[in-house]
Amino acid sequence: MHLDDARCRRLWTTAVDGAVTGDDAAMLLHSLGLHGVFLGTQAVAEGSLTVRQLRDGPYVRVLRGVYADPSLPRDHLLRCRAAALLMPEKAALGARSAAAVWGAPAPAYSDPVTVVLSEAVQWRGPRGVRVHRARLTASDVIENGDGVRHTAPLRTAWDVALLEPTGTAVGVLDAMVSAGTIQAGELGRLLRDGVGRWGSRRVRRAFELVDGRSESPPESWVRVACALAGLPAPVPQYDVVEAGTWLARVDLAWPEARLIVEYEGAYHFEGLQIARDDVRIQRLIAAGWRVIRLAAHDLRDMDTVVRRIATELGIPDVSV
Repeated sequence: MHLDDARCRRLWTTAVDGAVTGDDAAMLLHSLGLHGVFLGTQAVAEGSLTVRQLRDGPYVRVLRGVYADPSLPRDHLLRCRAAALLMPEKAALGARSAAAVWGAPAPAYSDPVTVVLSEAVQWRGPRGVRVHRARLTASDVIENGDGVRHTAPLRTAWDVALLEPTGTAVGVLDAMVSAGTIQAGELGRLLRDGVGRWGSRRVRRAFELVDGRSESPPESWVRVACALAGLPAPVPQYDVVEAGTWLARVDLAWPEARLIVEYEGAYHFEGLQIARDDVRIQRLIAAGWRVIRLAAHDLRDMDTVVRRIATELGIPDVSV
């Protein structure tokens, strides 16, 4: 897209005043040949921008020295692209950041990008980047079509289990297994090959809780919290059938105790979905099932969630 000089000057003036956004900002960036993610120093060195234009323009400062087209989604993958421009040649995006590249649930935009590199490489990274120093072999790394280096699936799985809290790690790994990015059987082989490695016990704890039947991180978090508290394991995505009639597929179920846990995300509270969910739950209750309904605010106090489940299972003295 080309802008005449007068139009470009008008847009730039409003950009400095903070008044240009959306399509106008994108038009300005494309007229300058600056779109996507770019290094500020390179843009200035090439004469595309002045230092003042870089500082006061409509660009999003993603990481120190790295800027982006304001029309791009401000998500963790944008931060990954920014970190990829800064990290050393032999480094790679790793752990949850690499998992996000593979399509797993991503950290928040404000969460740090994880970069893996060997001890021999002297690079600390800017604020917003978490450096994990570990041996990195050629087989551990993949470079995608955009030139972004990230760890291969199994190396990603190991680092997720090693670096993240168990519940978070299992939620990510469940999603990777469900999507076919990794196979559950491969995790067992990875554990056998990794015996004696630093952190292998922590990795084992996460791997042993992975279940690709889970369909969302909150389901995984509740299931892991129950397991760590010593409660019986629930069945993820359980089909409730009564007298030959299918009633519903539920998030977590303890069939012997006729207990169900349902996590209701934001979409459950939209329009007709609330009414549909209420009818569905009443149908299950009428069939003799007990149902615990959870929402996002409940998961902020997982100990209370576990106690509620334990009470319904008849285990009042659970340790959390």
